[in-house]
Amino acid sequence: MMETTALLRVENLKKYYPIKKGFWKKVVGHIKAVDGVTFTIWRGETLGLVGESGCGKSTLGKCILRAVEPTEGRVEFILNGSPLEMTALDKKSLRAARRHMQMIFQDPYSSLDPRMTVMDIISEPLRVNKVCNKEEIEERVKKLVELVGLNVNHLKRYPHAFSGGQRQRIGIARALALNPEFIVADEPVSALDVSVQSQILNLLLDLQKEFHLTYLFISHDLGVIQHVSDRVAVMYVGRIVEMAPTEEIFFAPKHPYTEALIAAVPRPDPRFRKNKGVLQGEVPNPAAPPPGCYFHLRCPYATKRCAEETPIWDEITPGHFVACHYAHDLTLRPID
Repeated sequence: MMETTALLRVENLKKYYPIKKGFWKKVVGHIKAVDGVTFTIWRGETLGLVGESGCGKSTLGKCILRAVEPTEGRVEFILNGSPLEMTALDKKSLRAARRHMQMIFQDPYSSLDPRMTVMDIISEPLRVNKVCNKEEIEERVKKLVELVGLNVNHLKRYPHAFSGGQRQRIGIARALALNPEFIVADEPVSALDVSVQSQILNLLLDLQKEFHLTYLFISHDLGVIQHVSDRVAVMYVGRIVEMAPTEEIFFAPKHPYTEALIAAVPRPDPRFRKNKGVLQGEVPNPAAPPPGCYFHLRCPYATKRCAEETPIWDEITPGHFVACHYAHDLTLRPID
């Protein structure tokens, strides 16, 4: 069961990439990949992060782990009851902190070194961090391989000998090697066949229960997010526009973008026809986002106020946050 103590706090996190032009590479602007994000992840929960491709989901996950250096903001990880400011750590301290937070990557084909065996891949975190001797490492790897549903007789094989689902299991075993508390799962099933996706999702949920893990689960698939998440954060052009418990997001959405995402969820019923049309317009350029609400150019409910005034991040009901001027007034369509 999810606890009510915080494991991770993110405050006003930003990641801007400079745009350089000319011979002297003069900075003429910035791409706002992550633009002032604030949220808390509770110990033992799965926070689903959803949005269109290019909205900054993966960049946010990497900034939290400092795989990408944030431009501004704070990431506070609660380790053994004490807050640890991730953005202020030096290289040595950061390596020690990373033992407690790991990442599962999107593409199981490119995230595994083709020149390393399964044994080498899974044991690398143990060897680098010097937490086990040689005999203990081998025993630990065998247990991890069995835990994720692979054959211990295949430890000397290379990644090319495995299917996509099996490769992702290897990646999961590698992420678990150091007994982390927090895992960023960056679209871990999007590159897999549909028949394999449910197996990997159920494996992640089983591992969460067994090892009391906390997940930031990144996906563009609302069906997957609904299945695995305790809460959902909806991201649009570098900003989180709505965050609430999963049931509220799907059955009582308060932001028009959330409504549009829910309306796009396919239903496996040939007799079903959606009443709402496809979301019109293009995603704004993160290098030159529009004034006011970033979504107003595509929003069917937008007014002049939306084009001029940036909406505040408001808690409209306990635990339900939204950035929309008319969140209290709109009655949006839930999932069918």
